[in-house]
Amino acid sequence: MTGRWALVPAEDGGAEVAALGPDGLLAGPVVREGDLAGAVRARPGVTRWVWRSTADVQPRLLAAGVRVDRCYDVEAAETLLLGHEGRHGEPRSAAAALARLRGGPVPPDPRPRSAEPGSQSSLFEPSPVHVSLADLVEVYADQQRRHDATAYPERMRLLTAAESAGMLVASEMNRCGLPWSPDVHRAVLHDLLGERYAGGGEPRRLAELADEVSAAFGRRVRPDLPADVVKAFAQAGIRVRSTRRWEIASLDHPAVEPLLEYKKLYRIWVAHGWSWLQGWVRDGRFRPEYLPGGTVTGRWVTNGGGALQIPKVIRRAVVADPGWRLVVADAAQMEPRVLAAISRDPAFMEVAARGADLYQSVSDRAFSGDRGQAKLAVLGAIYGQTSGDGLKNLAALRRRFPRAVAYVDDAARAGEEGRLVRTWLGRTSPPAAGASEDAAEEAGIPQEVDPESPAGEPQQWMPGYASHNSRARGRFARNFVVQGSAADWALLLLAALRRACADLAAELVFFQHDEVIVHCPVEEADLVVAAVQEASDLAMRLTFGETPVRIPFATAVVECYADAK
Repeated sequence: MTGRWALVPAEDGGAEVAALGPDGLLAGPVVREGDLAGAVRARPGVTRWVWRSTADVQPRLLAAGVRVDRCYDVEAAETLLLGHEGRHGEPRSAAAALARLRGGPVPPDPRPRSAEPGSQSSLFEPSPVHVSLADLVEVYADQQRRHDATAYPERMRLLTAAESAGMLVASEMNRCGLPWSPDVHRAVLHDLLGERYAGGGEPRRLAELADEVSAAFGRRVRPDLPADVVKAFAQAGIRVRSTRRWEIASLDHPAVEPLLEYKKLYRIWVAHGWSWLQGWVRDGRFRPEYLPGGTVTGRWVTNGGGALQIPKVIRRAVVADPGWRLVVADAAQMEPRVLAAISRDPAFMEVAARGADLYQSVSDRAFSGDRGQAKLAVLGAIYGQTSGDGLKNLAALRRRFPRAVAYVDDAARAGEEGRLVRTWLGRTSPPAAGASEDAAEEAGIPQEVDPESPAGEPQQWMPGYASHNSRARGRFARNFVVQGSAADWALLLLAALRRACADLAAELVFFQHDEVIVHCPVEEADLVVAAVQEASDLAMRLTFGETPVRIPFATAVVECYADAK
């Protein structure tokens, strides 16, 4: 019993399952099983399960102690395919895909629910339209045909597989949780904020800082209300537009220092204070809900909990279990290295293949050893700092690495003109809203950039081009092709690392775009450190093909997350 099988869970805890053929259609009878986990256990030879949504199935399997190696998430695939077809924003559910396929009315997607601390249920409520196993298989077979119709089918299939693998990793991380010490967290909060007052008011240190701010202005000022602070500065003869740090830090006024300190501590109190601790940490674990592909570039987000913005001081509370360690692995200069891989610039690939410090290597080639200037130039090319000194730096970079700069320049031009741009594997940026397809065609605007080469041949016309802010759109597109390709690589990294840890006690417990944390017994730490770099190298080969570019990881084996950096 091998190959792909489709699965649809039933409301009574059972499931329908059936074998699929090479064409993605049914290759055997639909079997009704009384137990979802039992249905999977009984078929250990299945190489890939096809289901509607990992968030709907995987938590139930994990609760029963069942782990699957691979899956195909139909709704994740639909999101990617709709984007590739220039149809961002259309309903992505299996029911919507089936309706489009049959030419019927398309139901809207279920509304995402709000985050609930400690909840392990699906991010989305059950679909209002039931999709039977036969219906699901019909959608799946059509998706296989749509993959074949893309410019680079194998890349698109790899992207879909990677996104589905990411869904499995996220579900397992949600269940496992990040080791967290409530006692350490409370001690940190007490050191930073002082005692808590009854009634939920500001803790002592915030109240003291608020008094200092008010005393500096000579009247009562609420430092948590930006409008009140701006007005107070105006009355003091200082005009500011906001209370952002970069705008007020250089002001000559006695309120600045306590105000900046208040803002820093206030963010900790609101985002990771006692209420957060009570709501999000259970049984020594912080369990946020990770949402792969939560941004258009493919980067992950979380549904509440702020897992991807844990302040450095709060990381003291992330403590390994006794006898275990945290392997904290941070990718070195990930996005510039990805630019080298996708641009195929020979000189830039050579730089990205040498040593751990890409910026120093670039500076030796193009900036007379000035690492700071080299870093500004590389990041300016990726993020769009192309005026003033940034323009001068970019010109120097272009002379030494013409294909790398041309790649992002062409992406920016495509974005300014309203064309679709894609990551190396095929994740697609939403088109800019505006002019009709006819108007765009009359203007001679091609609507797609081929990721194989910077210049890119247009493949087909897509609707919705003209941008209200073409320069901003260009900057976004410039970054999208790099950041999105890096996000695609990261999914394959996670998939490879998950497989490497399958026979270990080690568990993936945290991920953000360039950092992963594995919680493991002390005796497995060296194995995990090696597995991270091996997974990175494998992900590079799978994502970008034969390339000398490597993404090295700085790894630290620590008991406490705060000690990693």
